[in-house]
Amino acid sequence: MRHFLGIQDSEFIRGKIPMTKSEIRILALAKARIAEDDIIVDVGAGTGSLSIEAALLAPYGKVYSIEREPEGIDLIQANSKKFAVPNLTAIAGSAPEALSGLPSCDVVFIGGSGGKLDQIIHSCDQLLKPNGRMIITAVTIETLFQALKLMQSKSHYEVEAFSAQIARINQIASYNMLQALNPINIIACSKGGQYA
Repeated sequence: MRHFLGIQDSEFIRGKIPMTKSEIRILALAKARIAEDDIIVDVGAGTGSLSIEAALLAPYGKVYSIEREPEGIDLIQANSKKFAVPNLTAIAGSAPEALSGLPSCDVVFIGGSGGKLDQIIHSCDQLLKPNGRMIITAVTIETLFQALKLMQSKSHYEVEAFSAQIARINQIASYNMLQALNPINIIACSKGGQYA
């Protein structure tokens, strides 16, 4: 069955763990250019919303969802079951340690770093195949600055970055009101064909 990007947020089983919203998932997944047999790593997977959509786009591939919060692991597993994605594996632990033993991959999403962004990017760079894509989402200016500085210093990556501010239009009685979502920065990095 063909999958179209942007599953409604309300379709996911939710908890207190942050979730990447539908509009942001669409942008991140578009930049990732996922093929049906890609191997994907999602660092800081939260509820698993991005992992689920990635798994649906890569039915012959594999998704590894790294999450350090036990509630997040439970939500990833529950959502994986709900959306029938057997090609998703939830890994409990903190990156970069939880990345140990994973296979080489085509796509890496980094959505949470726990203050270890340098080490996580280094480990993900080692895992990422030539021509692979690393997509980093940052909600703080500090993370954006750090990610840009790190990735732009790597000559074997092409780096583009943008900031997205989404405002949903909600109907309240006979009026339509704008409801702003938190702005987010996306750093999309493509690895060159040769390792540095």
